[in-house]
Amino acid sequence: MSGHSKWATIKHKKAANDKARGKLFAKVLRQVEVAAREGGGDPETNPTLRTMFQKARDNSIPLDTIERAVKRGTGELDGVTYSQITYEGYAPASVAVMVEVLTDNRNRTGAEIRNIFTKNGGSTSEPGAVAWQFDRKGQIIVPRATDEEELMLTALDAGAEDIVDDGDSWRVVTPPSDLHAVRTALEEAGIAIDSADLTMVPQSTVALDTAESAKKVLRLIDALDDQDDVQAVHANFDIPDAILETVEAG
Repeated sequence: MSGHSKWATIKHKKAANDKARGKLFAKVLRQVEVAAREGGGDPETNPTLRTMFQKARDNSIPLDTIERAVKRGTGELDGVTYSQITYEGYAPASVAVMVEVLTDNRNRTGAEIRNIFTKNGGSTSEPGAVAWQFDRKGQIIVPRATDEEELMLTALDAGAEDIVDDGDSWRVVTPPSDLHAVRTALEEAGIAIDSADLTMVPQSTVALDTAESAKKVLRLIDALDDQDDVQAVHANFDIPDAILETVEAG
């Protein structure tokens, strides 16, 4: 068991807010389309598509809408060709940041991402400068009310690497290839799931021990999240409970 990360809790809450605003809809469909283009349109033989297909269903996207996105990806329907790009950089307080993007205009998007970093006290860096600090993992968010022992036994037996206490929820961490198997095992055991996705997990975190530094970093993260082509933002900061309460109150 690992200690809980308030940053992970913030990301989960933000994802819930995005879902409520309908903002996640277009981004998830774009991920489905790209997964189908790169690995084929059959979820049974394309693990990434299977994950993104399920993510779309979790967000209540109609099945026919998802299937059209798959067909655009495989070329059965006309669609825009998106490029996958990862931008790396640093936020204030030397926090490492990775920004995953799907865009049909890399020049426009690159300029916008660099501008967001600069305007919010950060800076972009060369490819590889930040990526080594993160590992690609599967991540499943489970309600806090779930029985801890049952969750541990089921998840670890199915191939999970860790169960993390995030305060308001449990976070099950898996190898990327085992995300679907662990999720299936939890569902078959009757364990509720809030979300499941692939993510980048930092190897270590930077503690933001003042409200000022926390606000600066969150301002940059929010600005990046709000950019239309950005699919995910990963960072290696953690905010202590007392500081987070001050920031949220402000």
